[in-house]
Amino acid sequence: MNHLKTYLKKELYTHFFDYLLLVTAGIFFLIILNSFRGERFLEFFIVLLYIFFYIIWGVYHHLFEDSLHLKNVVEYILIGFTILFLLKILILP
Repeated sequence: MNHLKTYLKKELYTHFFDYLLLVTAGIFFLIILNSFRGERFLEFFIVLLYIFFYIIWGVYHHLFEDSLHLKNVVEYILIGFTILFLLKILILP
């Protein structure tokens, strides 16, 4: 547990801007999504834009960390589209 705490502290310290960008975009996404409540097409489009942002952010993050591999890109794509399908089922009926 102590190793995880140390690792997370180091990760946040070295990549503070990256995570700040992701959290800020996520908050902005939720505000925009809430403002277009009821507009099914726009809600889906906004979620899709955020998923694309998440994938690009993941590639950017690993590119500057020098740990970009195909498996990282595939992981971000799969996580992004899993979230898209879950949000489509749960939030966008």
